[in-house]
Amino acid sequence: MALTKQRKIELVAQYVEQLEQSKGIILINYRGLGVSDTDGLRSEMRSTGNAFYVVKNRLLALALKEVGLSIPQEWLLGPTAVGFCSDEVPPVAKVFVDAAKNLDALQIKGGLIGASVLEPEQVRTIARLPSREVLLAQVLGTINAPASQVVGVVASGIRQIVNVLQAHVDKLEESNGASGAMEQAAEPA
Repeated sequence: MALTKQRKIELVAQYVEQLEQSKGIILINYRGLGVSDTDGLRSEMRSTGNAFYVVKNRLLALALKEVGLSIPQEWLLGPTAVGFCSDEVPPVAKVFVDAAKNLDALQIKGGLIGASVLEPEQVRTIARLPSREVLLAQVLGTINAPASQVVGVVASGIRQIVNVLQAHVDKLEESNGASGAMEQAAEPA
């Protein structure tokens, strides 16, 4: 069924809006996937808070041009679906990479983060990244480690000073106790 000119304009506007709101996009070749597989991908993308569209290549090219982005032309050959990364790119990459393991027909064409082009292997690498929360915890741990070491060194120095002072106090008490006993022994009864 052919699309009307008005529907094409609406689709380009929809793609432009998604591109403007996205941190990145990932393109796949979905040739050979069944409707249930495509619906499953769409559902997984929705659960991560991202959008998944089967697109018309020519209309996507127009939308990309309108927002000032470009991708290799060969990515716009054959059936194309796009995952729009509304917040973070790794969850979208993970959905597609995991799906590609189970669905031989699914092929990752590549992607964009901002204006930077990602080759398929780079998309797979991004999919292996830990979640944002894990990365933040690792960064905080790295920042916190030197501070903890400084606190340990300072506390160690203070402990050593306290130990020396305590040893001196013990020695004074010991010498006072010994001199007090000598004085008692020297006094006539």
